[in-house]
Amino acid sequence: MKIAVVGATGLVGSVMLKVLQERGFSNETIIPAASQKSVGKKIQFASRELTVVSVEDAINENCDYAIFSAGSKVSKQYAPLFAEKGTVVIDNSSCWRMDKNVPLVIPEINIDAVKPTDKIIANPNCSTIQMLVAIAPLNKQYEIERIVVSTYQSVTGTGVKAVNQLACEEKEEKCQMAYTYPIYHNVLPYGGDFLENGYTTEEEKLVNETKKILGNPDIQVTAMVARVPVVGGHSESVNLQFKKDYELNNVFTLLENTPGVKVLDQPSKHIYPMPILSEGKDEVFVGRLRRDNTIKSGLNMWVVADNLRKGAATNAIQIMQALIARKK
Repeated sequence: MKIAVVGATGLVGSVMLKVLQERGFSNETIIPAASQKSVGKKIQFASRELTVVSVEDAINENCDYAIFSAGSKVSKQYAPLFAEKGTVVIDNSSCWRMDKNVPLVIPEINIDAVKPTDKIIANPNCSTIQMLVAIAPLNKQYEIERIVVSTYQSVTGTGVKAVNQLACEEKEEKCQMAYTYPIYHNVLPYGGDFLENGYTTEEEKLVNETKKILGNPDIQVTAMVARVPVVGGHSESVNLQFKKDYELNNVFTLLENTPGVKVLDQPSKHIYPMPILSEGKDEVFVGRLRRDNTIKSGLNMWVVADNLRKGAATNAIQIMQALIARKK
């Protein structure tokens, strides 16, 4: 099997290579691709050294799968060219997510959305993935009517430049700014770009992607995104209103038996999800589960996950694994 990783030298690309090793792909042919400035660079993969090639060269390798994490512009230009060669593309950018002809997939929820003829598959936004992994089983059982979500997103969600900015500010050094304002000792009340309606692109993704993945255009979703001085792991405060009433004990049981979810909820012992606990892990951590007594059938919860893993690299590779399993 040949697998191309497009954007292999980036933050998410490097995690993709790590997850491929962890998930048993060490002996497959891995083609790392990146921009022209990285061509020829050596990357360690398992027990061997790989050489970074151009995206054009990777296309001509006739790969079985190509996992993209190189931004929307690169995906828009090159994903169709891979697809024309028969390669299945799993794209981590926002380029194809809302295309009605492209499935937007979280394997635990809607892998059946991928048809055998689909050659481009979209990976959702990191914040959408962790929230939906946590709430999809609740939606199935109690039917979610409304979601209010506030996110506390780490700087790795912005990229290397933002990670460097935080590190420099901690050391009181001057550096290139990824954000308009300092991030160290600060919280920035936005993520992505501002839209004319006052919301941001990150907030809009949470709304639109949730509706598409759950297959419910009528579900009400409102979002507030903030960037916090944390290196890895996104946190979310999620408030749900169900159409059906629930018992809190049943919610715990449902989540504890959901693949990919780990419940950490013992407040008296100070056990609850935190970014520091999620870093390097693939699970979505859920805690602070409690009834919202201000609305009928309301629930509050706290959701945390490693945004580079389940929020990006791991989810993409899980999609590929599910498609491979189909063929067996």
